[in-house]
Amino acid sequence: MYNPMKDGIDKNARLVSYLEESPAETLSDYVHCFWELKTLEPLEDDFIYHVLPDACVNILLDQVSIDIAAITALQTEHKKLNLGKEFHYVGVQLLPGVWKGNPLEIRSDLVDSAYDGELSLKQVNLELLDLEFKSKQKKLTQFILDLVNSGFVVQNKLIATILSKLDDIRSVSDMSELSGLSSRQLQRKIKEDIGISPHDFLKILRIHQSFAQHYLDYYSDQSHFIHSFKKITGYTPNKFSKKFNV
Repeated sequence: MYNPMKDGIDKNARLVSYLEESPAETLSDYVHCFWELKTLEPLEDDFIYHVLPDACVNILLDQVSIDIAAITALQTEHKKLNLGKEFHYVGVQLLPGVWKGNPLEIRSDLVDSAYDGELSLKQVNLELLDLEFKSKQKKLTQFILDLVNSGFVVQNKLIATILSKLDDIRSVSDMSELSGLSSRQLQRKIKEDIGISPHDFLKILRIHQSFAQHYLDYYSDQSHFIHSFKKITGYTPNKFSKKFNV
């Protein structure tokens, strides 16, 4: 199954904690992980968070400023976010294609303003205060189940099929054949579900897979791999692994 690599946290950021847990079986069709990112004490310098596109959508909650929350996602390239010297975020990373809420709510920039959408994110954020990460997950699990029941989060069988057969997919044509859709139908459906083309979707999936397996399993040569990796992450593979915890 698809297991995207983590966003870039500089190896020198000793006072920044990142925790991640897989969901219970009841959420395995919708959620990749629960996560928490926070400072253990105020930092001397601003922390720059290197966010990577992964075709996932995140529900993000700011535990320092309770009114601040958002639905977030990137398209095809990385982004550097200045989180300042002190922060505490918690969230849910949804699997690609399962978010069926208002696409206009999705943000790709720094989340620093109060949430004004139709979900009860502020109330959920308030209920998570002062809880340990494990306890936060229990409340977030119920929140996601409520979103499923309300139709905001829906199992995406097309994307799930693609993710389960990644080792058999070498091209968009393979993706089309596997899904039983014409190239035009596939283009429309993936654009509708994820917001990007099948070609860009496949490029993102390949980069994330390359961290778990040898790059030559997915790329014709080293030059092609390095070019694709740098375009999406902003770094060569060697520089990325030296700078960030991966």
